[in-house]
Amino acid sequence: MALHNNGLLQANSAFINGKWLQAKDDQLFDVLDPATWTPIAAVPDLTQAECIKAVQFADSALHKLSAMTGKHRGQLLREWFRLIMQAKDDLADIITAENGKTISEARGEVSYAADFVDWYAGAAPRVQGTVVESSDSTKRVLVIKQPVGVVGIITPWNFPAAMITRKVAAALAAGCSCVVKPAPETPLTALALASLAAQAGFPPGSFNIVTTKAHTIDIGRVLTQHPIIRKFSFTGSTAIGKLLASQCTTTMKRVSLELGGNAPFVIFDDADLEAAAEAIMASKFRLSGQTCVCTNRVYAQTGIYQELASILAAKVKSLILGPGGDANTTIGPLITKTAVARVEGHVKDAFSKGAKVIVGGRRAPSLGDAFFEPTLLVDVPADALCAQEETFGPVLPLFKFESDQDAINLANDTNFGLAGYFFTENVHKAWTVAEKMDVGMVCVLLSRL
Repeated sequence: MALHNNGLLQANSAFINGKWLQAKDDQLFDVLDPATWTPIAAVPDLTQAECIKAVQFADSALHKLSAMTGKHRGQLLREWFRLIMQAKDDLADIITAENGKTISEARGEVSYAADFVDWYAGAAPRVQGTVVESSDSTKRVLVIKQPVGVVGIITPWNFPAAMITRKVAAALAAGCSCVVKPAPETPLTALALASLAAQAGFPPGSFNIVTTKAHTIDIGRVLTQHPIIRKFSFTGSTAIGKLLASQCTTTMKRVSLELGGNAPFVIFDDADLEAAAEAIMASKFRLSGQTCVCTNRVYAQTGIYQELASILAAKVKSLILGPGGDANTTIGPLITKTAVARVEGHVKDAFSKGAKVIVGGRRAPSLGDAFFEPTLLVDVPADALCAQEETFGPVLPLFKFESDQDAINLANDTNFGLAGYFFTENVHKAWTVAEKMDVGMVCVLLSRL
């Protein structure tokens, strides 16, 4: 992988205490290109003991960070933002190489990631306390905001830049140092971002990257149970999130979790079908369907079901499957062979229960082991796995509904509650459905959060 700035990455190295930490050949694991399933780099498989050292370095940096003014931290964040944008093309190439998303999506993610840094650069000098009216005239009650402490962070592979900056920039703005364990599939982006943060002037130990694969469970325990770490942040599956949250209780950490989804997309019969179809495509096939807020279930009112299915079929057929680095590609590979098997299992399950495959429905072995054709299913039953579970792949299942209440009931028929989408031209219906859809984030006439 040729980069314009060779200093972004260093061979066989993690990034701890503001410098590269090189490992021996027998302590490395390969980072693979999902499109070819070949190694593009190797990084250290760090142990629990090495993670504890990173925590200790972060604790030392905490005192320097927290002593800075918010204005100073904001200036450092602004410089980090500038360096990220300066390295935009290199960072996008790294993301595509290790994650597989198209190069256009990768460039978009770098801008998205940088926006978090920019926002927190502005927020850093504006941290304010409050004065509370006391019931005793001889007393004054003040609330003063202070850094919570060292933050332990675990990030996913689907947004290897944006999920880092969203968490780390917030922590640094508040004066908190971080220890980050990126997903083993995508550690290179995290390492490059940490290197840029050090170049921006943050004290050594402010932003540490602990790479690991074989020792994931042990390092997870350090981040959730070490007494120095006072806050823990995780984005990933619900099952793992529950486990990690329970581990945090032993030291009473503050916890922030963003977990799995099963997002419904509802199209009412008064909607602009062309606009709705465009939004469905953008929401469903972003990163080949591998985001936690991707549309997982599409519900169309009976009167417009067939017309919408025809519009979607043409759009799904127009997608170009291929390696993310190819400029013509509009949908790339899945992250692993296991992901392909899961997607294939959902399609076979739906077909066995009466669904019809209109487009796709198969692996694409001529392209590689991690490719699955973009797929449209119709007449999908409610008990299909793709309705009950998060598919995390390029499968668009289309369901029918009759009334507004049916739509709300079907949308809420899940244990997940992350995001939901719907299209209607009726303002009253928009407010009603938005308030009754049981999700944390609702998009009305929009494709993305």
